[in-house]
Amino acid sequence: MSISRFAAAAVLGLGACGVATVVAAADTHTAQLATWTPKEQRFVYQGFTTHYSCDGLREKVRSALLSLGARKSLTVSESGCSSPRGGPEPFPGVAIKMQVLTPVTAATAQVAADPASVPAHWQTIDLRLDQDTLGASGDCELLEQIKQSILPLFTTRNIQYSSNCVPHQLSTGGTQLRVEILVPDAPDVKPAAKAAQ
Repeated sequence: MSISRFAAAAVLGLGACGVATVVAAADTHTAQLATWTPKEQRFVYQGFTTHYSCDGLREKVRSALLSLGARKSLTVSESGCSSPRGGPEPFPGVAIKMQVLTPVTAATAQVAADPASVPAHWQTIDLRLDQDTLGASGDCELLEQIKQSILPLFTTRNIQYSSNCVPHQLSTGGTQLRVEILVPDAPDVKPAAKAAQ
């Protein structure tokens, strides 16, 4: 079995799609007020080494979005899927609808009184798309594309990125992405439904 085919097979099972996020020390000294801001994106994966099923790509992207601080009520829908029986797609895509935290600045201070504003802080994460080392090496191109196309939708700082991605080759530790993201101080919970009048 070729390396490319092995990588493609490794990502088809949803069991290999969990994102392992290594949480480093949070910056608790800088208090930040933030608001949830809607974002939408259509993302099409274009890689040579690993091919994903639409289900596999959807789960990888959804896990990455949650790790990057998207609100849990996000939706990630498949698009551009034509392969029968959930096989690998040449160019699978997803449509993303989510909310991300945006800091309240002096220019937007009037929203500080908005009950939707939440206290937030910066947190450092190492974004990995697979807990298994070999599986993670197959996600090299996907992680590159997430950094280029999806990461700009989030409030981030101190991005540390390195890549040794080579098409049609698996390279352990080929791509690394460490970033500080804005996250809410309290767990994200849905607002309580209004009582019937």
